[in-house]
Amino acid sequence: MTSSITLRPVRTAVVLALFLYLPCGAQVDSPESKTAPPTPAWQYVVNAPIISSPVVSNQSVYFGGLDSQFYALDIRSGAPKWKFAAHGEIRSTAAVGGEKLYFVSGDGNLYCLDLTSGKEVWFFRTQGEKKHDFADYHQSSPILYNDRLYFGSGDGNIYAINTSDGSLAWKFTTGDVVHGTPAVDGNRLFVGSFDGYLYALDVTTGALLWKFKAVGQRWFPKGEFQGSPAVGGGLVFIGSRDFNLYAVDQEKGYCHWNKQFTRGWALVNRVIDTILYTGTSDDRVLIAARLEDGVEKWRAKMHFNIFGGLATAGDVGYVGTLLGKLYAVDLKSGTELWAFSTDGYKKNRLKYFKEDDSFRDDIFDIVPSNEAFVGVEFEVGAFFSTPALTDKYIIVTSTDGTVYCLKKS
Repeated sequence: MTSSITLRPVRTAVVLALFLYLPCGAQVDSPESKTAPPTPAWQYVVNAPIISSPVVSNQSVYFGGLDSQFYALDIRSGAPKWKFAAHGEIRSTAAVGGEKLYFVSGDGNLYCLDLTSGKEVWFFRTQGEKKHDFADYHQSSPILYNDRLYFGSGDGNIYAINTSDGSLAWKFTTGDVVHGTPAVDGNRLFVGSFDGYLYALDVTTGALLWKFKAVGQRWFPKGEFQGSPAVGGGLVFIGSRDFNLYAVDQEKGYCHWNKQFTRGWALVNRVIDTILYTGTSDDRVLIAARLEDGVEKWRAKMHFNIFGGLATAGDVGYVGTLLGKLYAVDLKSGTELWAFSTDGYKKNRLKYFKEDDSFRDDIFDIVPSNEAFVGVEFEVGAFFSTPALTDKYIIVTSTDGTVYCLKKS
């Protein structure tokens, strides 16, 4: 069965989409009170930006870099344990199961490594990787479910791979790049494609259950689905490049509600109990909303674009921005608790920003295009990753090439 839906037309953006990544300056709000911020425990520097999120297991931190290397570090000291060389940039986050680790590389391979030694166990070759455009930052990260790995690829396919030997269980072909990370709930797998469709597939067979079409808008007529879906309350939540956040029925594939943003995308979504947390790009806010209708409980200014995920522990959420600042936020109120700045931010921000973190008046002379602005994000240590949390540490990777380990106060 297939279904699709057409919603009301999306309001035309007031600025060219090519400058979606050059937001106006944000005023920095200083909270009246803050909890004690964490203290630096250690840093580990690689020779390239890091998009991949850190994963903690076996007293180790695992991540990949744009240098095509995959790393394992000791969580207590940051000392390297092992390193594995792939043949393409690593923009995916690893999945860990048992004694094995799995990640996707820009060389088009899904790798299975021994967790302790870093030795290759097997690899699966897709039909090839590619980026949709310069703002397609992430690769799909594999998820592990019932002895299978599920992920999307730049070749337009969604794959299900057997963990035992790396053999293909099934694949499903979409109309464009698939770089969102799938979500599984029961017997259904959900993932979006740059073709503008959200797909629901049978997790066992890969059969299409339904597909939902984004509305699209002037600058992104297909309504490309770049972000990863989140599930909860019988709904699938996913943001599109058409400036909409959609809440889609898991069973039937129709839209319960949508939330439209005025300036950019809502690609970062996380469901906890009955609340959906959404991070936005050019609107530069973090929102807590009810699952059933999208009514907001609070909206917090985050001062810059959000492309990395939200990690939570108790009533505190941790999220980074592309300005190289990591924030701790009270999940009940949206109040900022503290902020941590990368070395890249401290060293390079005044090349492009004023003291209050608003853009310099001559920013368009310094950075004439969006493509060039990606380099700025890398210089200031943008966070495209989701922090990893333990009872003692907050660990996050940055595009200034650094893994930051912070000790909780």
